[in-house]
Amino acid sequence: MLGRLTLRHFRCFEQFETEFAPETNFIVGPNAHGKTSLIEAACILLRLQSPRINQLARVVQHGRRGFVTDGWYGARHMQFYFGTERKKLALDSVEQTNAKEWLQIARVVWFGNDDIELVRGSAEKRRRFLDFVAMQRDAGYRASLRSFEHTLRLRNHLLKQPLQRWREIAAFDQPLIEHGSYVSATRRNLLGELMAEADASHFAISGKRESFRLEYAPGEGEDFAASLAAAQREDARLRQTTVGPHRDEVLFSLNALSTNDASEGQQRTLVLALKLGAARLLERHFGEPPLLLFDDIFGELDPERRNALLAALPVNAQRIITTTHLHWMPDENVAQVLRIGP
Repeated sequence: MLGRLTLRHFRCFEQFETEFAPETNFIVGPNAHGKTSLIEAACILLRLQSPRINQLARVVQHGRRGFVTDGWYGARHMQFYFGTERKKLALDSVEQTNAKEWLQIARVVWFGNDDIELVRGSAEKRRRFLDFVAMQRDAGYRASLRSFEHTLRLRNHLLKQPLQRWREIAAFDQPLIEHGSYVSATRRNLLGELMAEADASHFAISGKRESFRLEYAPGEGEDFAASLAAAQREDARLRQTTVGPHRDEVLFSLNALSTNDASEGQQRTLVLALKLGAARLLERHFGEPPLLLFDDIFGELDPERRNALLAALPVNAQRIITTTHLHWMPDENVAQVLRIGP
């Protein structure tokens, strides 16, 4: 469980320290006073990435050179410094040369109001969700994804040159295929595992036996090498790599229809089922539930879905929930409440 959490120079917080209870925690206060920033910091501490943004430099407090997140997860003391010039990880006061051991300590699932964009938004949001779960499920995935992204940037840089030298560009094809194939295979397998968990979660939340499906559509076809070779002319024309895992898509359907035609309530239920399915998958794989972070979603759900979601959560999971008020909570005395703001 996440115990103490200390922040320095993180978004609106010059310095802040709090402790969380093992089960349910509410962070209550008006908007724009740092509720979301607190649970974002918890996620960054444990996973070294934000569920909200791609670049951690954006959470550094204005005028500061870096931020610190410091906390205890169980008996492990975790200290993460991120600066514009360097990063530092210290685990139990021992500086780490890499994040391998760090990232095996805790798992996290984030629930936010903008999660509906997983259905409505761009394919990038769906890939980002898969990657966030895959990095926790598979210890080798993070390195492969980073290697693929690095190789892709270098190849695209050469494609953008006024004179495209295909011998130099082709030198990046093999590592692109190697790492990209690993990324795609992991995403495909993960989606297969996630489908069963999400389907069960969907029934638990909705109470309806609807036909819910997730389908993986690889951005490189069935043969990455052949697709890459065939795309050379298009790559040259558009000056970017047009096939690969960076073009992967996840297709949703409900009762054999596209979820674009579903109601907002159905879309929100589907997304909740997907996130809850990820929590169940991680709990099954690691033998303990992940930390569940909820960013102001319960007050927006109708009572039926709210109660169904609460009942479907992993029993022993620690929950940290932000909200502007607790009027929707039948008995707030069952949880620890942290109030921030005026």
